[in-house]
Amino acid sequence: MKVLLLNYEFPPIGGGAATATLNLLREFSKRNDVEVDLITSSVDKERQEQFSENIKIYFLDIEKNGRLHNQSNADLLKYSWKAWRLARKLRKEKKYDLIHSFFGIPCGFVAMLLGMSYVVSLRGSDVPFYSEKYKLLDTLLFQRLSRRIWKKADVVIANSEGLKKLALKSSPKQEIGVIYNGVDTEIFAPSQKKPEEFTIISTSRLEKRKGLEFLVEGFGKFNKQYKDSRLILIGGGDQENKLRKISHDLGAESVVDFVGVLDLGELSKWYKKVDVFSLPSFNEGMSNSLLEAIASGLAIVATDTGGTKELINDSNGIIVEKGSSEDVFRAFEKLYTDRQLLESMKEKSREKALVMSWINMSNQYLEVYKKV
Repeated sequence: MKVLLLNYEFPPIGGGAATATLNLLREFSKRNDVEVDLITSSVDKERQEQFSENIKIYFLDIEKNGRLHNQSNADLLKYSWKAWRLARKLRKEKKYDLIHSFFGIPCGFVAMLLGMSYVVSLRGSDVPFYSEKYKLLDTLLFQRLSRRIWKKADVVIANSEGLKKLALKSSPKQEIGVIYNGVDTEIFAPSQKKPEEFTIISTSRLEKRKGLEFLVEGFGKFNKQYKDSRLILIGGGDQENKLRKISHDLGAESVVDFVGVLDLGELSKWYKKVDVFSLPSFNEGMSNSLLEAIASGLAIVATDTGGTKELINDSNGIIVEKGSSEDVFRAFEKLYTDRQLLESMKEKSREKALVMSWINMSNQYLEVYKKV
């Protein structure tokens, strides 16, 4: 089976979709019944890379400017044009059986233009009204365009039930399946050593959508009462200066650590140093960070968005209200004062993670390919 995979994100560019694509390729590289060509974006020059014997990656020079984890409209337009041109050329040489597009827009749009059988993986930002910053464009253009792309696709897949429900608001009659992200439970595993302080971690882009200002505010109030506590923020983004100012104004700058962007190896070490993972996002698809946290055996404090409730319940975490620093404070206080509950939640998180894997995700996608 020959598959053309389209995703403008691939490490180091992008976030969760890039990670999912990388792990999908890793699993496919172990098989002899599938060949994959990926067309993605480069941080510098155009090039080709042989990922494995059966997988090749084509990196397009989209003249990438700015941060690696955020793509401008200009970036997406350049990728779309160049990916369409390259895909037209490759399909004549390779005779692909189907196209798999991560993101309905722009990759699903490119697949639709190519006139071949295609699968669309909905990831979050490509679903209308997922992101506040695209609200006007979603209303004027993307909602109608998305409906057309999904309707013409052979299969549409969301990465969580929550994202599926959001997509159905734009296209109620659309058939949408769900395939969850996986997690590496060997890289991300619990530590046998308990942290000396009550430590909370959040690993995400430092952007408004993640609700981190309410996390910092809630932690600042919590730390005033419980001094043996610390907050670790891992990631980069345009909200960093604002978050630093909030921690300073609350007198918590000495106990709020901004670590920056880390690779998976370093990230897994930080998860072993903490008790609680918190992600008070306004919207998510299926958060890779959340999966990594439960695999690392952490109690969770998160908002009800995207796939959160598919990973979190009363046994391993606390759901807080969006935009409520008071809710965040109360959740931290509950876990701090009831250490038996904390340890129980940590154990339950690990149990949940053990039934999820990248192997399962890749096998499910192969079944979809065969169906198409």
